[in-house]
Amino acid sequence: MDQQPPEPRDDAATGGPVRTGVPRVDEVLAAVEELGERPIEEHVGVFETAHTELRRALDADPATDVPPGSSPTDPA
Repeated sequence: MDQQPPEPRDDAATGGPVRTGVPRVDEVLAAVEELGERPIEEHVGVFETAHTELRRALDADPATDVPPGSSPTDPA
C-alpha cells in the first residue's frame, strides 16, 4: 500500500509555525525557526545541520522512516 505523508499544515496564516506532519522534517523547521534567538555566528551551523537532516529525511525509507544504513532498533 502506498502511504502518503499527511498534508502540510499552513499555520503561518494564523501566526503559527508551518508543520509538515513528518516528525524529522518538523524538527528541522523548528530549529531554523529559532535562528532569531541565536547569535549570527551559529546560523551557518544550524543551516548545515538542517541540510544534512533534510537530506537524510529524503533518503529515508518512507515505510519505516529509517535512514539508509540504519536499523529500526538503532538509537536516534
